[in-house]
Amino acid sequence: MKLENERIILSEWNSLLKFRRAKKDDTEEIVQLYKNAISKMDAQKINQWDDVYPDRTTLEDDIKKNQMFIGKQNGKIAVCFVLNEECDDEYKKAKWICPDARFCILHRLCMNPELQNQGIAGKTMNHIEEFCRGQKYDSIRLDCFTQNPYSRKLYDKCGYTVTGHADWRKGRFELREKKL
Repeated sequence: MKLENERIILSEWNSLLKFRRAKKDDTEEIVQLYKNAISKMDAQKINQWDDVYPDRTTLEDDIKKNQMFIGKQNGKIAVCFVLNEECDDEYKKAKWICPDARFCILHRLCMNPELQNQGIAGKTMNHIEEFCRGQKYDSIRLDCFTQNPYSRKLYDKCGYTVTGHADWRKGRFELREKKL
């Protein structure tokens, strides 16, 4: 997938959070961010990610494919996410709101645990939606671990509708979509 004419979206409400594509030089900080997030989720009894997924190879591949984005605040990565058109066969089980839409899929949204509860996740979702509108997508699809109350609350608040379920190694995930 080629996302053209990328632009940084900065809004008046947060000129400190800047988004860009991840670069190879960001790899170590990104890998550490995911490890820290996994540690925090484990402490909260959210068994969503582990050393198998997302592993270093997956994250490096996201960067090489130019599909990983980061949001930096005060020189530190605050959030990482992947945007592409790739999905698992489990996605075929959903009753999508826009079945014939041109859609983008959000993967591996990861907040820096040190910066949680500051509204960054919501601002990131706004950025993702604006970016995808700019790329002429009709909707955004994603999957959300049913045992992660924080991500479920975020996606509910942002207007993502549950359209089905997928069962993977770690358990049940909601398949969600938002029409742009």
